[in-house]
Amino acid sequence: MSCKKENKNQTIKKVNLADHWSTVYAKTSTDKLGWYEEVSAPTLELIKETKIPLNAKILNVGAGSSKIIDNLVALGYSNIIASDLSLVALDSIKDRLAKNAKNVEFIVDDLTNPTKLTQLKKVDVWNDRAVLHFFISEKDRTAYFNLLRNVVAINGYVIIAAFAIDGSQKCCGLDVRRYNSEMLQESLGEDFKLERAFEYIYINPGGNEKPYIYTLFKRINT
Repeated sequence: MSCKKENKNQTIKKVNLADHWSTVYAKTSTDKLGWYEEVSAPTLELIKETKIPLNAKILNVGAGSSKIIDNLVALGYSNIIASDLSLVALDSIKDRLAKNAKNVEFIVDDLTNPTKLTQLKKVDVWNDRAVLHFFISEKDRTAYFNLLRNVVAINGYVIIAAFAIDGSQKCCGLDVRRYNSEMLQESLGEDFKLERAFEYIYINPGGNEKPYIYTLFKRINT
């Protein structure tokens, strides 16, 4: 399957995403967010499949206030990075983890115009649960994948979960771009090998079904 071709002449409304997301996280408790998971089972399943050691460096991009960070800490992973555009979101994770926050490095940065993230040494896992699909301009997607290629180590892994082709067209008031595994492979290029892909129906806190595509890639070349 493939998605509709984008109209290159389409005007994409610019939104101050830092303000947008900080407002969302300030006004809505984590367990009421439309993408909330108490346990991020599909992501944890894919991380387990990589067989990385507990001290492997795991970069969670667009972490928001996600409990995937709590899940990873509870499993004993000790080299976790949580990055997001919103300081409000990351502070909520810090508060929740309390003394366990020492096991996490928090980085406020913009995936489409990164500064701090470009300074990272090679990471073993790039974990994106529902961030890429918000980048609807080609420029933003190019910046995202350039950063990914810059920081993921050889033999490192990339986990991307995004709205599936038959998934939502909007999320949290923003337009999204929907994906299948072929589109993600094309964006990553031949240096990344698809290890696994599966569709997943997420039931959000409101009881609505949200089709996702989950993918696991391994970097095989520079």
